[in-house]
Amino acid sequence: MSSDYGSPTVEHEASAGDDEAGYRSYEVYQRERVGSPPPVKPGQLRTQDYLDDPYTLLANLRDYGPAFRDWQGNAFWITHYNDVTSVLVDSANFATRSKRWFYGLASFGRDLRSNVPFLTAQAAGIDKHASTVAHELVQAFASRGSADLATEFAAVFPLQLLGRAWGIPDADLPVFAERYLRMQRGFRWNTANQEAGKQAMLQLVQYFTPLLAARRADPQDDVLSALAALEIDGPAIDAHDVVATLLEGDHETLHGALANMWFLLLTHPEQLDMVNNTRRLVKYAYLETLRHSTPVLSGERFAKREVERFGLLIPEGALVICSAAGANRDETIFANADQFIVGRKDLVQREPRGQYRADGLPAGITPALGTPSKFPALPVGRPRSLYAITRDVATIASHALLDATSNLKMAPGAQPVLKSRGYGELHTCWHLPVTFTSK
Repeated sequence: MSSDYGSPTVEHEASAGDDEAGYRSYEVYQRERVGSPPPVKPGQLRTQDYLDDPYTLLANLRDYGPAFRDWQGNAFWITHYNDVTSVLVDSANFATRSKRWFYGLASFGRDLRSNVPFLTAQAAGIDKHASTVAHELVQAFASRGSADLATEFAAVFPLQLLGRAWGIPDADLPVFAERYLRMQRGFRWNTANQEAGKQAMLQLVQYFTPLLAARRADPQDDVLSALAALEIDGPAIDAHDVVATLLEGDHETLHGALANMWFLLLTHPEQLDMVNNTRRLVKYAYLETLRHSTPVLSGERFAKREVERFGLLIPEGALVICSAAGANRDETIFANADQFIVGRKDLVQREPRGQYRADGLPAGITPALGTPSKFPALPVGRPRSLYAITRDVATIASHALLDATSNLKMAPGAQPVLKSRGYGELHTCWHLPVTFTSK
């Protein structure tokens, strides 16, 4: 492997009790349904059927039991809401591996997202620019009376907002966005995408090296300046750290949730009428979208040690796929779970394990935003959670669209769908042509 990336390391924790006397009777724990037909065909969870419509297959997994061992995919699938949330918050037994680990570049830079100065600058930058960016995007197509809300609105808004908050010049944004998206797509299993992603990482390091030096010499009101001034143990922050921090972040939730929300509203006109008539429901439409049609279908956790759970003995290092899409349609948690209902009464804002907080995880699980914050709704000395920030900016962007248009509806002949372009990638609406009357 090229020395440009650094030496990759493997994250590993030794199993507790390896040297203990005694034995384990595995037959006691491996409670597979012997003789029962599997809920899905071998490999079906990695086919186009799953990419197009994951919910039918996931419903079969839920009916099968608390866990499904996918032998061909070498993974355990968890699809019930309470089980998924229990694994997501169980840091004693399960870990989330970084995108750099999947790249084989675990030592590439440092992820600085947990530092309070970074979090503060990120929240301030997003709050400062969200409304301006949203109105600029909408005004660019408002006079036409038609647009593709997926490509001209939902996909562009997160990237432009990211660029403004980080202090990337507008002229550089197209090149930056192309490299950023290539980097974000590359950590998955596709070899060609991975190589393209690694090259994008090096290109971004070259881009940020002089820009980071410029911010040290002349700080601005942006995230990059906050990183340049950050004081942490170890070597001084360099462009590798900047790129690693960008890589480990999330733009998919905002992109996918905006596209999916407007797809759902436009295909459920009665719900869109409610939102038009009562604007405060925009926020609830966003929250219900994350539950009904989450853009990030699952989160991956790895067993730190041998764990007995769900009637199975999960070996050390095993991949546990926490299906957000499956959990969010769990009929034992949500009434009429397959229906899109803005303002539904059983969509509470709560966190796993019953903790309630106004800015916390909606009842719909959203793994791309990470583990829910342990801090209160209005924390002292730090910004509100990323869940709350993402919810707020999606609401701001949607208000900008509603403010500039009326009679918003699907373009004649349009047949938009939700789908993933590749396994593990965003499940969203990629084209959403609409017509409207400009205000």
